Amino acid sequence: MAKSWYPVIDYELCIECNACFNKCSHGVYKLEGERPVVVYPEGCVYGCRGCQKLCPVNAIQYVGDIGGKESSGCGCCSC
Repeated sequence: MAKSWYPVIDYELCIECNACFNKCSHGVYKLEGERPVVVYPEGCVYGCRGCQKLCPVNAIQYVGDIGGKESSGCGCCSC
């Protein structure tokens, strides 16, 4: 798991579809009402972009992203 790679949600774009919450099996997100919130950033797997790929409005970016197409091979997604 990574402390230098984790998702950040742009709430001006987020439509609260919860695709990120439903996708992540590492406990990174929790719902506060209908809004997904990053509560366990350390649980994010370095290089995993599974939730970002599912976001229909591109509201998820990553701390630690240097613009590459790195893949973690984490097995939780086909990233």
